[in-house]
Amino acid sequence: MLKLHLAGGNFMMGSKKLWMVVAVFTCLAMLLTACGEKKKPEPAKAPEPAPFVFGVVLVGPYNDHGWSEAHYMGGKYAESKIPNAKMIYVDNVNPGAKPGVTIPQVAEDLISKGARIIFTTSDDFKDGTLEAAKKYPNIPFVNVSGDHAWKEGKDYKAPNNLSNFMGRMEYGKMIAGCAAALTTQTGKIGYLGPLINDETRRLAVSAYLGAKYAWTNILKKDPKKLKFKATWIGFWFNIPGQTLDPTKVAVDFYKSGYDVVISGIDTTEALVEANKMAKAGKKVRAIQYDYKEACKEAEEVCLGVPYFNWGPAYVKAVKMALENRWTQYWDWDGPDWKDINHPDTSAVGFVKSRGLSQENAEKVDGFIKGLADGSINLFKGPRQFQNGKTYLKEGEVATDLQVWYFPQLLQGMEGRSK
Repeated sequence: MLKLHLAGGNFMMGSKKLWMVVAVFTCLAMLLTACGEKKKPEPAKAPEPAPFVFGVVLVGPYNDHGWSEAHYMGGKYAESKIPNAKMIYVDNVNPGAKPGVTIPQVAEDLISKGARIIFTTSDDFKDGTLEAAKKYPNIPFVNVSGDHAWKEGKDYKAPNNLSNFMGRMEYGKMIAGCAAALTTQTGKIGYLGPLINDETRRLAVSAYLGAKYAWTNILKKDPKKLKFKATWIGFWFNIPGQTLDPTKVAVDFYKSGYDVVISGIDTTEALVEANKMAKAGKKVRAIQYDYKEACKEAEEVCLGVPYFNWGPAYVKAVKMALENRWTQYWDWDGPDWKDINHPDTSAVGFVKSRGLSQENAEKVDGFIKGLADGSINLFKGPRQFQNGKTYLKEGEVATDLQVWYFPQLLQGMEGRSK
């Protein structure tokens, strides 16, 4: 017999009966617990949609603080604006880093990884992009800075799946030239140029025209006393053994009295050398190119940076492919003159840096206002080429064709045209 001591007194119960009571109460407790914890079944979750992958081919390193990084950031912008969009990229596609690698080969690799639209980001890539677009007719391609999709252009030959876009950097270079001319104390401005083609000629010319306007119309100085020299290294950045060394070119400019150097290449040698010279007591300045934050490397000697804002153009193209409404186009996008640095609307901008004085910054703002309202039009005649032939007659305004296809530098500029 088992004796239980309970609050009501002592009870005597057989062990068999006791275990039966315990079992009953245990079952009841388990049933009550189960009933209390019972939950409604959760609805089945819809499977996550597969990402929409877009591929980007970069000519330089993705973090070059120049052209390629600007494109990389344009892709990141598209990712942030388009739900489920995903960028994959291949950088350093150039003869120095990847000799023998072709655009069709890179395109094949990106497509195998799921890319459903491909951006190739160099004028050097335009023929390879044309070949790849013909090989993969169901994949949209966008070549940045090319003209194969420009029906009014001289080289229209693109299939329907190939488009082009480019920013009207001519305005940014004009602003850069203006800032340089306002700042120079020697009247000598150097232009650190890449290779020579229509694009690079028209951009160097734009910088010269901006400098000449500021020198003669704002500072009221003799145009004959302004020196503007372009030196071309042979590519968009240094390839040892294949190009001139941009560091040496920049140093040679500074040591020969050119106290402002405008960079036309993808990397920061002009700014780096200006910073070294300034620390040694030289009064020199530089203007960077391509990437909005490029001046951060040496803000005290940087006058500013004309830069590309590729994000909105990437969004347009990715959305067209994603929504199955692809049509061929050729875009040459300019600044949003209401705010040239607006991240959602302006394809081209200019950020002033601490190397530019407050007085000159205000003059640059006035110059930008003139470009915006049309009171300043630097592609208006009379203009002559280096060889003396007429580019624009008196009062003639250049067409897009006359600006895009620029055969040689202008009178007043030093440097090779070919």
